[in-house]
Amino acid sequence: MATGSLIAALLRGARHRNPSSTILLRPLPLPSHLRNPRLLSSSPSPSGGLDIDDADTPAAAVENDDLRSRIFRLRFAKRSATAALERWAGEGRSATAVELRQIARDLRRSHRYKHALEISEWMKTHHELELSESDYGLRIDLITKVFGANAAEDFFEGLPASAKSHEAYTTLLHSFARAKLTEKAEGLLERMKLANISPNLLAYNEMMTLYTSVGQLDKVLEVVEELKREKLAPDLFTYNLWISACAATMDIDGLRRVLNEMAHDSNSEKGWITYMKLADIYVTAGHLVSSDNSLVGGVDTKISQSECITYDFLMILYAGLGNSERIREIWKSMHMTSQKMSSRNYICVLSSYLMLGQLKDAGEVIDQWRQSKSLEFDISACNRLFDAFVKADLIDVADKFRELMLQKSCELTSRPL
Repeated sequence: MATGSLIAALLRGARHRNPSSTILLRPLPLPSHLRNPRLLSSSPSPSGGLDIDDADTPAAAVENDDLRSRIFRLRFAKRSATAALERWAGEGRSATAVELRQIARDLRRSHRYKHALEISEWMKTHHELELSESDYGLRIDLITKVFGANAAEDFFEGLPASAKSHEAYTTLLHSFARAKLTEKAEGLLERMKLANISPNLLAYNEMMTLYTSVGQLDKVLEVVEELKREKLAPDLFTYNLWISACAATMDIDGLRRVLNEMAHDSNSEKGWITYMKLADIYVTAGHLVSSDNSLVGGVDTKISQSECITYDFLMILYAGLGNSERIREIWKSMHMTSQKMSSRNYICVLSSYLMLGQLKDAGEVIDQWRQSKSLEFDISACNRLFDAFVKADLIDVADKFRELMLQKSCELTSRPL
């Protein structure tokens, strides 16, 4: 989960030096890494259906017969977008650079990575188009998704020096981080510096995410120090990774110092306030205290306590971003593992939902907690949570929590101060 926390940050705006240029399409041979007959087969499906189909349907029989529609009618990954492009070219039609680029990005957003990669390959092999930095970045990302990080690395190494831009480096770095290829990621970061390409905040966030996901939490703090030396201002993702590393190693004093730094950051935004209050509530109500041990609690699970704390702070991050749907996804994912939920986990998700006003979700969490066979419902933890809301001057949230608990036939013993 931690590794996936920065995917949204990789969305980039497309910039092209000559967006009005037109590409006259013509069939060209595919490179070796796209010649997998299983992936690119245009043979009929076993069911004998017409799924290839709609792309083969005569233009007169199809309403809105444009290139984008033809490609999006390819319902299965084994259908060939390249073949659709060749048919389009065979009809004497052309497509603008903007159109092809947008189709590739729309396919990517729809998780149709193989088709998007075929469009990207077609763009690359037509010399009429001058590819932009974002085109190379998109291609590296698509190769990673279809063939893996090593294939993306091979493509990157084959690029001319002029094409190894900041975006190409950063996208490959993301590929390495997601695959937890620590040594390759570290080496690539050094190569960026040697090439006089200064890593930006996104690159440092990628490294912090990688170190968090592989449990090298001491290196998270090293990245923070380097980031400061480079005078790069942290964003909410940076602070979350830094704070969760402190919490996972039980450096609560360090955690509070980071929260204090956030409070005085001139770049702070509205969502940061929610995040800071929830982080403080989590530490207080969850009885998180400084310790010489990096792991607390003695649960026997496949997920370490430090990883579990990282997931908690990921939920707090999305609460700060106002994204309750992502909180639901993370909570559901935690339940699908062998992790034995602790009172701290329930406090985290409860407080996140309550801060966002998601009372129905909060009520469902209370029901799950009370029905848990592995953990006894802890009314004292609920009392601590109520007190923490009051201490944070979140009286309305505290009152809603008390009312919700009464609806669940659970009476809090704490009283407002």
